[in-house]
Amino acid sequence: MNIGIGAELTWLGHAAFKLALPDGSVTLVDPWLSGNPACPEHLRHVDRCDNILITHGHSDHVGDAVAIALRTGAKVIAMVEIASWMSGKGVRSAIGMNKGGTVSLGSLDATMVHAYHSSSIQDGDRSLYAGEAAGFVIGLPNGFRIYHAGDTNVFGDMRLIADLYQPDLALLPIGGHYTMSPREAALAVKLLKVKHVVPMHHGTFPVLHGTPADLAGLLEGMPGVVVHALRPGDSLE
Repeated sequence: MNIGIGAELTWLGHAAFKLALPDGSVTLVDPWLSGNPACPEHLRHVDRCDNILITHGHSDHVGDAVAIALRTGAKVIAMVEIASWMSGKGVRSAIGMNKGGTVSLGSLDATMVHAYHSSSIQDGDRSLYAGEAAGFVIGLPNGFRIYHAGDTNVFGDMRLIADLYQPDLALLPIGGHYTMSPREAALAVKLLKVKHVVPMHHGTFPVLHGTPADLAGLLEGMPGVVVHALRPGDSLE
């Protein structure tokens, strides 16, 4: 479906997304691909990547970021603690930042915003502190804005994200157990004032039992809001 993004946004399963711009640049968010049971096989190998955004340190979000960055030379944008760990793994283009900061990435920009979740990196038999969890608001060349919430529960200051950044599309976790369920996500939609929602972080494992249909049912009283129930591999244009 064409909703005016001015780019192609593909759900790779779980919280992983690929954003392909008309200029040929590719940005990945939370690229857990090779071990992701929801990711289609033909999308697990990445030949080109310019930017990687990481919301927090858990393995189902950091995923293949190190391998992809080493292979493609992609910039990795993440919380300062994660970027430092990436640099220690040989990633030369890791950019550490924190909430409220914005980085320019060619024809798009990425602003790091708050999320309510834990964050750690499993490095061998060590569990390392990875700073706080975050989300990103991605600004596209045509002015369209995508909010990737990362793993989070709903929080009242989502109103600030709406006021400051006016996202057009929200990528929201709905699975429950580790993140919001559809109930909390429905309130998040109201706080964010978005008209387009892509549910994520659901269905990968049985414990992530929230469904896009559940969310859509809870939003029936909000005219004009569209829940895009993508399947892994589907795209919005």
